[in-house]
Amino acid sequence: MSDDKPEREPIGEDARIDALEERLKAAREREEQRNEPRIKGAGASDKAGSRALADLLGGIFGGLVVGWTIGWFFDLNPWALLVGLFLGIVVAFRNIIRSSSSGSTPNRDS
Repeated sequence: MSDDKPEREPIGEDARIDALEERLKAAREREEQRNEPRIKGAGASDKAGSRALADLLGGIFGGLVVGWTIGWFFDLNPWALLVGLFLGIVVAFRNIIRSSSSGSTPNRDS
């Protein structure tokens, strides 16, 4: 009985199985590409924070320099320095508020 041929021949590789494996491989590659992180650098909140810090520091130092320069030319140094510092802080906060409010309403005329 063991010497007899089986009634059915074993099924060989089917072309449909190969096509299915190729489609699965392509689907896996597409899924891996879709799940890759898109942002590789700093995020939007990091950029907004850096922008606010730059506006604040620029306003303070700019106000100090302008106030000191005006005070040096007109011999009003402590008062011109304080006024320049105050105006620099006001301008810095105005810029921070404008940049933060313009991000929330995209169709706003300013």
